[in-house]
Amino acid sequence: MINNIDNEQKARIIAEALPNIQLYRKKTIVVKYGGNAMINEELKDAVMRDMVLLTTVGINVVLVHGGGPEINKMLGKIGVEARFVDGLRVTDKETVDVVKMVLAGKVNKDLVCKICNMGGHAIGLSGMDGNMIKCKPMDDVHGYVGEIVETNMDVINEVLANNFIPVVSTIGYDEQGNCYNINADTVAARIAGDLKAAALISMTDIVGLLRDVNDESTKIQKVIISEIPALIADGIISGGMIPKIDSMTQAIRNGCEKAFIIDGRVPHSILMELLTDEGMGTMFRSRQ
Repeated sequence: MINNIDNEQKARIIAEALPNIQLYRKKTIVVKYGGNAMINEELKDAVMRDMVLLTTVGINVVLVHGGGPEINKMLGKIGVEARFVDGLRVTDKETVDVVKMVLAGKVNKDLVCKICNMGGHAIGLSGMDGNMIKCKPMDDVHGYVGEIVETNMDVINEVLANNFIPVVSTIGYDEQGNCYNINADTVAARIAGDLKAAALISMTDIVGLLRDVNDESTKIQKVIISEIPALIADGIISGGMIPKIDSMTQAIRNGCEKAFIIDGRVPHSILMELLTDEGMGTMFRSRQ
């Protein structure tokens, strides 16, 4: 798309981005990455390039990723059926071993490699590293699906202090050494709150929060978190969007300045949200 504009327009775009770069410089943003942006190689390259660009201009970035399609693919290879209850993966002992192998191994290291090959610096981590995310079982139904009970951001802060991008896979541990699969929105929100991040960005498969799910022109650009119960009551926030927005609300209440839902299907959507005045998704914050 940028190839279709002339040099004067490119220069104007960069100049207009400057105040937003200054706004976020030396601050931290947390990006929750998954969905179509993870399985489409062109979009994956665009996201990793955005990570590198943001760190190059002095913005600290923490990338939190899932990897559901890759987990399903590996389970299929070993003949294990993927099962879900209430939208969450039922994770028995065999499945959690696959989750750990795929998320902390293949997916995590592939992302780190992409960032490094684009001139960035990244280190792959999981919630099991540096006592980052301690868990307990969420319930008796989902098996090794974790509820976060304690976090430690020391390892992330150390990585950021050395100008690396922490790439975090969403698994945690308990005191018995068991591994737990954790919802990626939950992990990203907890990290954003703990780090008092300037922004939490959730990459999704929609353009933002819509008043009418069938009409993208009804996108809501800004939501004050005190308005959320009314939006749920009106059915504007419903289904799987409720826990996602609840996580973002908790991040804001815990010290994250603002949160965004953006369309991860659009190349460079992170840059468009952070570095342009118009943005492209829906912003959540505690006040006007």
